[in-house]
Amino acid sequence: MKGLSCALRLQRDGFGLDLELDAAPGVTALFGRSGCGKSTTLRCLAGLARAQGRVQLDGETWQDDARSVFLPTHRRPLGFVFQQPELFAHMTVRRNLEFGLRRTPAARRRVVWEQAIALLGIDALLKRGVAHLSGGERQRVAIARTLLTSPRLLLMDEPLSALDVTSKAAILPYLERLHRELDIPVIYVSHAPDEVVRLADRVALMRDGRIVERGPLTELLAAGRLPLGGQPGDAGVIIDGTLEAFDERTHLATIRFADGTFRIALDNTRPGAPIRLRIHASDVSIALHDHSGETSILNVFPARIAEIAGDGPTLSVRLDLGSTALLAGITRHSREHLGLHEGQRVHAQVKAVALLD
Repeated sequence: MKGLSCALRLQRDGFGLDLELDAAPGVTALFGRSGCGKSTTLRCLAGLARAQGRVQLDGETWQDDARSVFLPTHRRPLGFVFQQPELFAHMTVRRNLEFGLRRTPAARRRVVWEQAIALLGIDALLKRGVAHLSGGERQRVAIARTLLTSPRLLLMDEPLSALDVTSKAAILPYLERLHRELDIPVIYVSHAPDEVVRLADRVALMRDGRIVERGPLTELLAAGRLPLGGQPGDAGVIIDGTLEAFDERTHLATIRFADGTFRIALDNTRPGAPIRLRIHASDVSIALHDHSGETSILNVFPARIAEIAGDGPTLSVRLDLGSTALLAGITRHSREHLGLHEGQRVHAQVKAVALLD
């Protein structure tokens, strides 16, 4: 089996951890409030904290208490990125990176020098001293040094939490590149919804040391099972697509996704680029007929009403476009006025699309 598989139990100081987690290559976000056990889980996976249970990576056993197997941290081929960059202050960036490279024998290196530098965009920083780096630059160097150890599992413990808004915005594109180009499991701990929706493939929602929801990010959001924000207006879906074309005259980009195309206004960018969109339920309306030729709304899709939920004045409607779901927030009056019901064919009007960049 390729990927991570674990079952861990830990009891100490009034806190209990009891969870099972499987993570394929890609980004699995551990999401939840502070104190729910996210960082403790990473420490147990790394062998820095001693839980009971089992940990396997790609079928290789790192821990199995039933068979008295426990590999110490230095024998686990993993990388750990902490909230605060762990760099040698007396060294240049180059020497910090060389330290990471030397930790892995040449025969076992899966990430080469040029690849790590390119992924994190740090070529211009190599000669600089660590003391002269910004917070975001330090974190990029720390991640690059971790990659140069050629980890088969990457653990990231809120790597952006110590950064200001500007530095955080600057480093997110580099994390997206890691997401696209590394074929290893990444366990990403966060309690920041914007990071989760931008980076994650899958989410495990933690509460009081347990995983209470898990699954693909898009499915959990579409089903309303992932509280990313806590307000009704924050409900919505994530859609992954590819930039297909860009019209320089109108500044409209055509973004291809599984069930069609979106047209949205944005700055010029290169065709073929991966795009992640977020669509809030409050930005989706429902029409019985296609009025796209008579409105300023650019994105209208034929859809089927899969579910209508809610018992208050506002209802949540899940719309099926095929393999893609949308959520719409409507009033009870609108449902009754339009005669909406599950299974009905309608048109979804997407009034606004947020580009996650």
